This record gives sequence, C-alpha cells and structure tokens, in this order.
Amino acid sequence: MRTWFITGGTPGGFGMAYADAALDLGDNVVLTARRPHLLDDWAARHGDRALVYPLDVTDAQQIHEAVRAAEERFGRIDVLVNNAGRGWYGSVEGTPDSDVRNTFELNFFSVTQMLRAVLPGMRERGSGWIINMSSVAGLRSVPGFGYYSAAKYAIEGLTDALRHEVTPFGIKVMAVEPGAFRTHAYASFADEAVNETVDAYLPLIQSVRSSMIEQSGQQPGDPHRGVRAVVDAMNSATPPRRIVLGADGYTAVQGQLTDMTAELHAFETASRSADFPRRS
Repeated sequence: MRTWFITGGTPGGFGMAYADAALDLGDNVVLTARRPHLLDDWAARHGDRALVYPLDVTDAQQIHEAVRAAEERFGRIDVLVNNAGRGWYGSVEGTPDSDVRNTFELNFFSVTQMLRAVLPGMRERGSGWIINMSSVAGLRSVPGFGYYSAAKYAIEGLTDALRHEVTPFGIKVMAVEPGAFRTHAYASFADEAVNETVDAYLPLIQSVRSSMIEQSGQQPGDPHRGVRAVVDAMNSATPPRRIVLGADGYTAVQGQLTDMTAELHAFETASRSADFPRRS
C-alpha cells in the first residue's frame, strides 16, 4: 500500500482524479487544497485512508507542515503529484509584474519547494514516484499565456534534470502534459477582468479570454481517463519520461515537434558552421 501526496485538490480537477485513482488502487491519499472545506464530503466517504490538508503551495512553511502531517498519519510519501497551478493571461509585454511573479510562484517555485520537502524521505527509502503536472503549453507556447507557458517550459527542464539526478536513488519521475481537459480551470476567467497594460494587445487578450470562457465545460479531455492513462504509464515495464494527454494535445505536440525537426534540418549547415574549423 502506497501513500500519495497530491497538491491542487480542487473538486472536479486533476487532483481529485488522482486521489480517486489512488484510492481505487487500495492506496492512501493526502489531498491538499487552499480551501479544504470544499473537500469535506469527499473526505467523509473515504475514512481513514484519505487525509485532506490545507495548503497554499506558495508558502514554504505550510508545505513542510503538510508533509510532516502526511508522514505522521501514513508513515511515508511514496508518490508526489505536483498538480497545483493556474494561468494568468496577458501579453508578454503588457502582463503586470505582479501577475508574472504570481505565475512563477505558483506554477514553478512551489514545485521546487514540494520536491525539496519530499525527496529526502524518498532518497532514504530508495524508492518513490514524482509526477509533475506540466501542460501542452510547456511544449508549445500559447499566445496570451506567454508567462504560463514559460513556467511550464521551466517545469519540463526541471523534470528532465531531476529524473537523471534521482534515478540512482530508485526514484522515478514523469512529466504529464494535458491538453484541454474538462476541469474548472477556465471557469475563473469569467470573473476576472482583463488586466493588460499595453492597449495594442487588448484585442488579442480579450479574444483569448472569450475563447477560454466559451470552452469552459466543453473541453474534450476527461480528467479521470487522463489519470488512468498516467497510472497505466507508471505501471508499464518502461515508464515514459513524459506523457501527453488528450487527442488535441497529442496533435498539437506532434505538429510542434514536426516543425522543429524540419527547421533543425533546414539550418543544419548553419548550426554546424559555428564550430572552430577542425584541424586536418
């Protein structure tokens, strides 16, 4: 029996889908959220196998308190799912500095703090799983979400390096890149005014906001099916380094990689010409 520690436990989202999947496997779950009272009914259905704990992942002290509570309750953390996150929209030039910093605090720096809190126990035991929830936006930037994309690109780079560093300790690491999934992620945009500081980008940003609001509740991806795909990948003989979720996400990433490969080959001569000449 394993213990899963999952951040971002908003009802209807990936966090709860991971928690449900872990419980179906017979494992224990620590599900964290900034508003834990929203999970009261869910927790009541699962008794001693589920612990809901309040956590703002941008607060390092709260992270360590939550990890300590999980270890006191279940003895160890076997699987860490870094799921908490959200996007702020705006142009690269015109996004307010506060939104830029909030984007990276929540989507990147909180992940580094969670890793540093959980990895010592995994290293000591010589086993563990890290699941970092990235995004298709971490492989293909989205206009109007440049800083969110940048934070997810950073997660991709961090995850790749981490995987190599912790493999000798028996710890496995996977990045998960969902496309558009039917969570409540887009719902909040309807209540947020456009906060763009450069008027020239207002038509783009207003269009991005409208598109997200229209898509809310219509996204093709099913979080529970997505999580099952992740769990199956974890249990495979050779787990992948990353897994893209959703048909739309797969198509987008495939197109991005095809374009990158074609461009790489097109400029191969220029790339290779940048070295010092070889001595004969």
